[in-house]
Amino acid sequence: MQNRKNQLLIFFTLLYLFTGYRSIAQHTTVEDLKSVIDKKFELLEGDFALAFINLSDTNQKILINVDEKFHAASTMKTPVMIEIFDQAAQGKFKLTDSLTVKNEFKSIVDGSAYSMDINEDSGEALYKLIGKKVTINDLIYDMITVSSNLATNILIEMVDAKNVTKKMRTLGAQNIDVLRGVEDIKAYKKGLSNSTTAKDLMIIMEAVATGKAGSKKDCQQMIAILKDQKFNDMIPKYLPKNVQIAHKTGSITGVHHDSGIIFLPDGRAYVLIILSKNLKDFDKATDDMAIISKEIYNFMIQ
Repeated sequence: MQNRKNQLLIFFTLLYLFTGYRSIAQHTTVEDLKSVIDKKFELLEGDFALAFINLSDTNQKILINVDEKFHAASTMKTPVMIEIFDQAAQGKFKLTDSLTVKNEFKSIVDGSAYSMDINEDSGEALYKLIGKKVTINDLIYDMITVSSNLATNILIEMVDAKNVTKKMRTLGAQNIDVLRGVEDIKAYKKGLSNSTTAKDLMIIMEAVATGKAGSKKDCQQMIAILKDQKFNDMIPKYLPKNVQIAHKTGSITGVHHDSGIIFLPDGRAYVLIILSKNLKDFDKATDDMAIISKEIYNFMIQ
């Protein structure tokens, strides 16, 4: 009987936390909203960071573990895109120029060759074009929207990862490190991985949103590409269909991120970054992070 009472107590406590969490954002301050998000994260198995800023009132922000470093996973592809647009603006090439699709790259450890595995990648269609030419524009689109690792490595080889990191520093992102392309296993084993913080992703997404990551036209083009993201199981999952979201996800084992600019129908916008690592239940954590995204949206429209 006592066990039954304990089970009911746990059930109703969780129900209260869940339903209370879902409703509080309708009539709360940003400080209260941060408090309930903190409590939500405490209930999840894993490590989390979140950065939110209202672009119409930048004093309205939530910063949780924003300086903690995370494996960047595919969120590093947004910095790569920014650097490509920057080099194109400098006249080094045109986005309409073409590159030969290849599947052989050099490890940053010793220059040895490695290749991408189609079974471990998305954007499989690009593999059918190996040996043929594809425009830089199309490679960027595949890199962002379907998170093609093959496209990413081709583009990183073109612009140089070191230049990507340098560009991030000029934008004020001091802790994003883009060291290499994807699936460089020798580098991974030596701890040489791309990394980021929620704060830095917030900085660069805000720069794109406000036209400071390049020319206004270039930023608009980058936003258009980000809006066509095909992986939508976190920030956009519970948001209304009339809300436009320009975002880039990233995931590897035990890690799931989303970083985006959310455009409200009334013309306002906000940036939201959610990072996670050491996840025990990937799907449940992803859904809970999607619920947090919905609560921030509710806060913005209250």
